[in-house]
Formats: sequence, structure tokens, C-alpha cells
Amino acid sequence: MTIRERLEWLSRMTLLVFILASAAFLSAITAMRVAIHGREVTMPNLVGKNVSEASKMLQSRGLVLRVADRIYSDQPVNVVLRQTPTAGLLMKVSQQAHVVLSLGQRQLQIPLLEGNSLRASRVELLRQGLQVGEVSAVTMPDQPADAIVLQNPMPGAGAATPRVDVLISQGPRETSSVMPHLVGLNEIDAQRRLDAAQMRRKVNYVSAPQWPHGAVIDQSPLAGAKIRASATIELTVAN
Repeated sequence: MTIRERLEWLSRMTLLVFILASAAFLSAITAMRVAIHGREVTMPNLVGKNVSEASKMLQSRGLVLRVADRIYSDQPVNVVLRQTPTAGLLMKVSQQAHVVLSLGQRQLQIPLLEGNSLRASRVELLRQGLQVGEVSAVTMPDQPADAIVLQNPMPGAGAATPRVDVLISQGPRETSSVMPHLVGLNEIDAQRRLDAAQMRRKVNYVSAPQWPHGAVIDQSPLAGAKIRASATIELTVAN
């Protein structure tokens, strides 16, 4: 065999070894990827599942369930309320899924509030670890203002929420009237008009030489204003 033939043979062998080595390297990379991906699984949706069912779902994928917390809720006892990580994420086999389980509804004894004032009811609820929820009001002629006439939940009932919604009375509907024009009138005439309208008043006397003695020189509210029957009218009278 000549030197040239030997060189050609050596070149072919070198090329063959390179091809075989490359093929082996690619096969190893492929095998590693398959092995890595083979150890990854998708996190299932556990929310709404009983803890036993959720644990079996995780075990079938090589995952582990860990209870992170338990809280009161409307769901039955031991139902999964939240999970971490969330459903759909890729997980490594043997990783843990943390869940929050339901303790069921917390049965709270609701006290009787009807007939009490809103303020007194707030104090009573706070003593028992409760609180006033939504407050609605309605005009009721036969009930004093601020008195609770209806509550939800009803007294003695068990409830899952610490809030008690109440309906309170605003008392009888208060009448209103239009403020008359009193400026320029004598104090006695002005007070007669207020008495006729059953309006309360407060009189302030000031020194005003430019006005006749006893004349109303200012009023509050102004004439034409709509005022409640319980409002107090202020008159300023020249002294």
C-alpha cells in the first residue's frame, strides 16, 4: 500500500469515527432530554376536590400534597379552596403542591338586635366577635329613629359570616316648609309668623342705629329656603 493510499484510508477512518462520535453525542442529548421531560408532569386542578381525591390525583403524577392552611368557608370540610402552584404548570416529579382546605361553615350564634339602637347593637356584636354589615334605613312613623326593626341573619341562627345586616327606622317622616320673608318686620310680627308655622327660633340682638328699634334685619335661612320642621330659625333684631 502506497503512502497516498494509506493517507486516504486514514482520512476515511477519521471521518467515520467523527460521524459515529457525533451520532453518539446526539443520541445522548436526545436521551437526556427525554429523561428530563419524562420527570415533568402537569399540575392538575385540585380546587373543589376533597383532600383524599386531590392526594390521589397528585400521587398518580408522582407529586406530593401538603396542607398549608385550613380556613372557614361555605364549602364542605376538607375541600380544597386554593392551591399552589396553579393548575396547568409543569412540575418535577416528587415536588409538593400546597393546598388550603375548608373547615366548613363557622356556626355563629346571632344575638337579638331588633328594638335596640344601632349604636348599642354595634357594641353587642363586637362583644361576640361579630360586626354590623349593610345598614339600610326606612321611614317608620311608629318606630323611634335609629331603632333596628329587622336583622339578617335572624337571632339565634347560625351563620358562616360575622356580619349582620340590619334595617333601621328613620322615625316618622319629617315635614318641611318654606322659610317666610321676615326681614323688615317687627320682632313681634316675625315671631307670630314663626309660631303659626310651628318653627323654633333663636333671636340675636345687635346695635343697628340705621334700623328701627325691634326690626328684623337678618334671618337664617333666607326667605324661600326649604326647611325641616325641627330646624331652628335665627333672627337678628336691631336693639
